[in-house]
Amino acid sequence: MKKFLALIAILAFVSLFTTSCATSQPIGLLYTNVRLPMATGEAVENPTSLKLGVSVSNSFCGLIATGDSSITAACANGGIKKIHHVDWEASSLFGVYSTYKCVVWGE
Repeated sequence: MKKFLALIAILAFVSLFTTSCATSQPIGLLYTNVRLPMATGEAVENPTSLKLGVSVSNSFCGLIATGDSSITAACANGGIKKIHHVDWEASSLFGVYSTYKCVVWGE
């Protein structure tokens, strides 16, 4: 019976981490650190000087998530009125602590 339970546990573990779905962003099992673009609509043509605005949210063990990582918050933090482009950043270590950032560039 112990061998059967051990086999079931091993199969469950393997199937959990080997069955993956296609995602819109790369996800690492142990560590993730990515920067991706986001669609924003109209962009400012030929910007004279770009400002930077960042908004952040965090997740702890996938159980608690806090923060505001919206485009609106990033614009407010950077004093941006016209958006040029937006990037999205995510980092995670073992899924225990994750950070999500919205980075807005504009005037």
